[in-house]
Amino acid sequence: MSRFEAVIDTNEFYAGLRSQLGASHRLLRGIGHNTAFQIHLSVPLVLEYEEIARRHARTLGLNYQDIDDILDYLCSVAGLHEVFYMWRPFLPDPDDDMLLELAVEAECNRLITFNLKDFAGADQFGVKAVGPSEFLHEIGVLP
Repeated sequence: MSRFEAVIDTNEFYAGLRSQLGASHRLLRGIGHNTAFQIHLSVPLVLEYEEIARRHARTLGLNYQDIDDILDYLCSVAGLHEVFYMWRPFLPDPDDDMLLELAVEAECNRLITFNLKDFAGADQFGVKAVGPSEFLHEIGVLP
């Protein structure tokens, strides 16, 4: 099994915080503990994670300190990157271009998302968009 370098879409981050039952939660719990993959972050992505988590803090059962602690942890174990180039628009949703640019900059081979169709064409850059269950299967967490 080779090591995967990955970017996690905001919808995965939110789903992992929202429910402890799904693949997204298992994915989040493996960050920094599963040596089969490394996540990568940029300032814009962390800010997007923060915005969505704070907006839904009550629903998630988290307070702002909890959210800050989660984000601090992610930043401490992730590869951190500055993205200096933009070729937008490339994807149908301009907000998704930020994720693809990070994945290319970080030389990631996986972008984990529920919105697979939104990342059509990412493979041109060597990035495969996969759902959380498929990714967990690839790294041997799910059969």
